[in-house]
Amino acid sequence: MPRSILLFVVLTLFHCPSLFAQDLQALLEKKARELQPELETWRRHIHQYPELSNREFKTAAYIVEQLKKYGLEIREGIAKTGVVAILKGDKPGPVIALRADMDALPVKERVKLPFASVDSADYLGQKLPVMHACGHDAHVSMLLGAAKLLSSLKKQIAGTVVFIFQPSEEGAPGQEEGGAKLMVSEGVMDNPKVDVIFGMHIESWIPAGDIQYKPGAFMASADWFTIKVNGRSAHGAQPWLGVDPITVSAEIIQGLQQIVSRQMDLTKAPVVITVGKIQGGVRNNIIPEECTMVGHHQDTGQQDADRGAGPHPANGAKDRGSQ
Repeated sequence: MPRSILLFVVLTLFHCPSLFAQDLQALLEKKARELQPELETWRRHIHQYPELSNREFKTAAYIVEQLKKYGLEIREGIAKTGVVAILKGDKPGPVIALRADMDALPVKERVKLPFASVDSADYLGQKLPVMHACGHDAHVSMLLGAAKLLSSLKKQIAGTVVFIFQPSEEGAPGQEEGGAKLMVSEGVMDNPKVDVIFGMHIESWIPAGDIQYKPGAFMASADWFTIKVNGRSAHGAQPWLGVDPITVSAEIIQGLQQIVSRQMDLTKAPVVITVGKIQGGVRNNIIPEECTMVGHHQDTGQQDADRGAGPHPANGAKDRGSQ
């Protein structure tokens, strides 16, 4: 994780050319290594107490508690639970934003660790366990580390650094608004006007200490969909008297997969269609009246296709199942 902090810092300082007249590499590496114990403390605390999208109240309060130690201008309650901190360097220069996401997922943690998740929450009408299964606990810790390290370089920084802690990256529940779109609409990129923004995402398949990147689009855009199949109820022993929406739904799911395998040019860009939830019926011997599927479609966009990006993981392109 210290190397991830260093990347955040280097991306920031790269836009402050005056700093590179000095030999800062040894200093930055030393400061990053010294942050390791705090990084572990932050990450484990956030991992143990995860919160779902638009419900990151304790997480936001914990972030603010740490940021107050660094003399930053802090703004709370952006896009419901988002936090923004601003570091104004002592020299004029560009405005650089660094971003991390905060929310967890309705997933049960199955490992026995001292800092394993202890929380559960209501999700779409169900009480479910919650876990940081997508690495956002590490992302928050990395950004807190970058905030602390860069704050110690305030006199040398030419420009302004905006630290953005974004809620609801996994998608707002139900019909709620949330996430990056809401933060942008509330002016997070305008006050001050951000010139460039950087973010990172950890991956279990990347060796520890390595950093991967690629030109063009890297993480897929996502479009959510809901399909409701209306049938006609009947007894399971007499299916010819009804119209089985579960069987129809199974055919639809197979057809969706053939869109990717038979209609998309995967040599240009990765594409994924996933049905993550299917619900229908109340018992084993009744054909229900309806069945509902919920899923999402992801692709890296035509811009990336034009650049000839290949499939994950050979060139670092990524299809995320949780976006």
